[in-house]
Amino acid sequence: MKKIIVSVAPVAATDTHIDPAAIAQDVLECYHNGAGMVHLHCRDSGGQLTPDVSLLAETVARIRALCPIVVEISTGGVSNLTIQQRCQPCYPSWVECNSLNVGSVNLGEAVYQNPIRDVRYCVEQIMANRKIPEIEVFELGMLETARRLDEQFHFIRPILFALVFGHEGEMPATRPALRHMVEALREAFPTPGEVLWGYTQAHRQDWEMVKVALDAGADSLRIGFEDSDCLRPGVKAKNNAAMIAELAGILKEKNCCPATPQEIRQMLKIPPLCG
Repeated sequence: MKKIIVSVAPVAATDTHIDPAAIAQDVLECYHNGAGMVHLHCRDSGGQLTPDVSLLAETVARIRALCPIVVEISTGGVSNLTIQQRCQPCYPSWVECNSLNVGSVNLGEAVYQNPIRDVRYCVEQIMANRKIPEIEVFELGMLETARRLDEQFHFIRPILFALVFGHEGEMPATRPALRHMVEALREAFPTPGEVLWGYTQAHRQDWEMVKVALDAGADSLRIGFEDSDCLRPGVKAKNNAAMIAELAGILKEKNCCPATPQEIRQMLKIPPLCG
């Protein structure tokens, strides 16, 4: 049975009240349903992105007290923060992975700005602090940027990619777009076992493309309120755990199963969790 990294992104960008205890409880239930990684942004109590990691530290401490899930903190998100401010989550010891955005793209009415000088700075901070990057790709050209960055910085193998679909202004969540991206990824990194790739779908309304991604060989799937609250067509999930449970059923149908946090750490060369 193939082991799949199931990552939960539990906090929507539209949330205006960040409750560490509630997030931790939701993440615990997601963990029990199969999530092995949690993806969070550094937000203040009102939901705005911030360089102040204090509320995030409380949230992660509460999660850690409940379960051993792998902690990934984003260095991205549409905001007016400088790249130095965005990289504050690279430094705490309780962060294991950081998302790495390698190019600029239109996201709806906004422009998600990631000029290459900022990207290089972010890579330097991630690697200097021995975090594992998850490279987020919104367009084909970003794969070539990632290849060139690898030539310069030599990412730890396997390199984890998140192929992101469905935002207005970027790649559509369609079979041709997914096939195109997977083929380009394999061309850019042709050595077997060199990369792991995941599927993320913004504004997901059903599970069709998640199943297509699994059939195409996806190693990782990200589900959660950050991307969509759809439990099934026409039905919204009450919490993230319900969506993770639905995904676990799909994995079983596809003869796959969720990887445990320990297995994910082994897959990504993350040191074992102490304590």
